[in-house]
Amino acid sequence: MRPDILNPLFAEVQTLKGVGSKLAKPLARLKIETVGDLLFHLPTGWIDRKRVETLDMEDAGGTIATVVTPVDYRQSGPRSPMKVHATDKDGNYVSLVYFNNPGWAKKQLPLGEPKAVSGRLDLYGQELQIVHPEIVLPPEELDTIPKREPVYPLAEGLTNNRLRQLIEQAEERVPDLSEWIEPSVLTREGWPAWKAALETVHREPANEAVQRRLAYDEIFANQLALSLVRAASRRRRGTPLIGDGRLRDSLDLPYTPTGAQRRSVQEVSDDMAQDRPMLRLLQGDVGAGKTLVAVMALLIAVEAGAQGALLAPTEILARQHYESVREMLRGLPVEVAILTGRDKGKAREATLMGLADGSIDILIGTHAIFQEAVKYRNLGLAVIDEQHRFGVAQRMMLAEKAERPPHLLVMTATPIPRTLTLTHYGEMDVSRLDEMPPGRQPIETRVMNANRLDEIVDALGRHVSGGGQAYWVCPLVEESEKVDQAAAEDRAKVLQARFGQERVGLVHGRLKGEEKDAIMARFQSGELAVLVATTVIEVGVDVPNATLMIVEGADRFGLAQLHQLRGRVGRGDQRSVCLLLRGDALSETARARLALLRETNDGFRIAEEDLRLRGAGEILGTRQSGDVGFRIATPEQVADLAPMATDDARLLIEREGGLESERGQAARTALYLFKRDAAVPLLRSG
Repeated sequence: MRPDILNPLFAEVQTLKGVGSKLAKPLARLKIETVGDLLFHLPTGWIDRKRVETLDMEDAGGTIATVVTPVDYRQSGPRSPMKVHATDKDGNYVSLVYFNNPGWAKKQLPLGEPKAVSGRLDLYGQELQIVHPEIVLPPEELDTIPKREPVYPLAEGLTNNRLRQLIEQAEERVPDLSEWIEPSVLTREGWPAWKAALETVHREPANEAVQRRLAYDEIFANQLALSLVRAASRRRRGTPLIGDGRLRDSLDLPYTPTGAQRRSVQEVSDDMAQDRPMLRLLQGDVGAGKTLVAVMALLIAVEAGAQGALLAPTEILARQHYESVREMLRGLPVEVAILTGRDKGKAREATLMGLADGSIDILIGTHAIFQEAVKYRNLGLAVIDEQHRFGVAQRMMLAEKAERPPHLLVMTATPIPRTLTLTHYGEMDVSRLDEMPPGRQPIETRVMNANRLDEIVDALGRHVSGGGQAYWVCPLVEESEKVDQAAAEDRAKVLQARFGQERVGLVHGRLKGEEKDAIMARFQSGELAVLVATTVIEVGVDVPNATLMIVEGADRFGLAQLHQLRGRVGRGDQRSVCLLLRGDALSETARARLALLRETNDGFRIAEEDLRLRGAGEILGTRQSGDVGFRIATPEQVADLAPMATDDARLLIEREGGLESERGQAARTALYLFKRDAAVPLLRSG
């Protein structure tokens, strides 16, 4: 139960003065729902404001506060900006410009009434202007305008001034909390107490000790939660699964496993032989051969008399796994079944009966295998593919399907930077597939300007006429499935007009599962030559004949996402090409990102760079997507402070009595404060 002392920080923002349902909406867009969320919404910059009595061109380019008197309104048309012409005490002119809502401008600045205003003073031609003054007050309140002010990330409908006022209200509710950081760390780093640090960060710019202290608190809570999970998993008892090798030795593989695959299989085998449940992360680049390791693990379970389950995040991926696993196990006495949301009636009933009586050895499926009706006779191993797509709550549901917790192997094709392995998967043992199977062709990556679209479509035509297949991924124009869908539909229409409607397919997030599957099946069979796809759909279907990937608007994507898209080709023994289409105006970051992709196919190197450019995600929440980052800590601070926080957390658990000690009680408060408390019982399932 959450400590009572934290209740003021977990009160809804609507409990603050002046926050109604209207203001709560922009706050929610910033993920601010509680008083504590406000306090952890830190400044990204500062305004230094100069008080002036008379306006001077020398002050242009800075932020000022002064008193002016509006003298007239000017607007050239109903859609033109409203200019409020005003004078200072000496008669110098300034235009206060409003680009929308002229009625609001007139209400704020009645003619002839002096007003204290503040904003950025700029020179437009020979005219001094303040566009959208930040503050408009009665003149006697000029002295209340702060000389220095923090600047916060905002959402539409929320001003910086209003947000600052709410944070000041929130600060009044901050309790004095007992110290959770080990005393020698505090002394060595010269850090202030938590409450003092939180108050300072909203009042003083660039105080490194304060910022590091607050970042460390959040990282420490994260590492403590993971350490508690790890300690709990070490105490649990599972069922040792020791295979006799009869099934694995009978596998007829068309290739020799890589050293990394053999090493990973041995690590998994050693874990499964223990009486504590395996908790292992298998990470490998696209095409590194994770499926073979998963199949070997499943066969160990079957050899030992248990059942295995393999979960995929989408129906398309589940069916792909089902086909590839059945093909690998052809001729072996192993019963493999599939269960997705689409399976109904007698087929579904037969699968459920087979699981319950043990005649089904391996089940492959989606979230459908979490359902209450699904009972296993003896579930010994769960393999989860693309683990970041599954919430920990769902993993716990799977663990509850067995009398004893099953061994758990989670896999991801997204290479994870070493700095994040510690903070995201600190409770897990990690296996890395850092070698590519023999025969894989490196993918040639080219960056081209989108204004050469006609040439690119011509090249696509030559590729298709030669019997090749291609993906064409459309950009995420904005955070809207509708807009994303429209972009893909428009591109599909253009390509269908060129190559024929029967040769070009379209998949996007708003299609029903059956429709997606039907289109993907046509692409897999070769009936479709081009698949136009949005980024909201998992397109990870293995089509060796698809050797061309075209990504439109590539400069808008992150490195890891582009690398994943590129990995959809190069899956056979043919030469593959990835074309990244960019716009005219490239930022330095986008330029560096595209250059790196052209230079390397190494997903681990790309992941490290992506972390530096984009920031870390977080998996300790119960959200499925895992897209919630550390709220306070930057990626650089995570890399710097995580090892120290991990050592501190383990010291507390292993030598200082855990959460029952005096410091442990304070640390327990930190777990709740940073919303890591839910992770402790949940993550025991993985």
